[in-house]
Amino acid sequence: MTTRLSRAVLTALAAGTAALSAVTAAPASAATAPISEAKIAVHFDLSKGQMPENVALEPNGALDVTFAAARQVARVDSTGRTRILATLPAPADGGVRTPVLGFPLTTGIVRTHDGTLYVLYATGGADLTGLWRLSPGGTARRVAALPADGLPNGLTLDEHRRRFFITDSVLGRVWTVPLTGGTPTVWSASGDLASTGFLGVNGAKMRGGALWVTNLDQGTLLRIPVRADGGAGVPRVEATGLTGLDDFAFTGRGDELLAAVNGPNEVVRIEPGGAVSTVLDADDGLQNPTSVAVRGGRVDVLSASYTTATDPNLLVARLRRR
Repeated sequence: MTTRLSRAVLTALAAGTAALSAVTAAPASAATAPISEAKIAVHFDLSKGQMPENVALEPNGALDVTFAAARQVARVDSTGRTRILATLPAPADGGVRTPVLGFPLTTGIVRTHDGTLYVLYATGGADLTGLWRLSPGGTARRVAALPADGLPNGLTLDEHRRRFFITDSVLGRVWTVPLTGGTPTVWSASGDLASTGFLGVNGAKMRGGALWVTNLDQGTLLRIPVRADGGAGVPRVEATGLTGLDDFAFTGRGDELLAAVNGPNEVVRIEPGGAVSTVLDADDGLQNPTSVAVRGGRVDVLSASYTTATDPNLLVARLRRR
């Protein structure tokens, strides 16, 4: 990634995230219970566009990561070594038509049980925007086209119905796509998903017969029931006041989760009922955190350094189990 493109990326994101500097969660100066022993495990290369956006877990402890501005999918092993698995094709116009941001980016990632990776790609062009599949040892190819005027962002898999849920942060929609690929269908276009000027519905996870999503602009965590017929129920707000809320992960204790809050450089704990507390912040090394992964007693937090422009990194911490 060139220096010129790096500046363009940061300018676009800074314009949209200027208002994301405050959050209502209780403050923390360092890792706060139930999080402890936080440390930066890997430093990525900002000059190469290695801005980690989303993460999927490998059984052997490695992480599969999308590098937003590099158009890449990478694997970070347990020693911190980073290997590029695929680079998605560059749009002919450089991605300048990508809505809101003006550069092509890889976003959500999911790993299926057979090791296949699925990745979202937004370019502003009808020829490349959509859901891409990367088979183990294979090449990436698009399996579902998504609207060029949208920004596919969050990705999660409904294993029961064998379909993906995809959030569109610009169009304010949730799409579904069959696991085998094909034509996307609008699952929800609720006003709760809309942006207020920058990016709306963002992170996505399946849990307990519902799709859970965040809205970055509105600062909300939403639970959308999946009806018996597979359609979308009425969204319910589970937490509010978290402008900049990005992706998240459930901790394994009921509906408790840890969520990245991008602009304020925080990770928050959201408990059932909506109580929010900050457990990690900039003093721990966060640089615009984008996503969280939880595996047993380990927490991985990826920071993209979109506006801090300092140190995109992987932070590792311990999660205390009660």
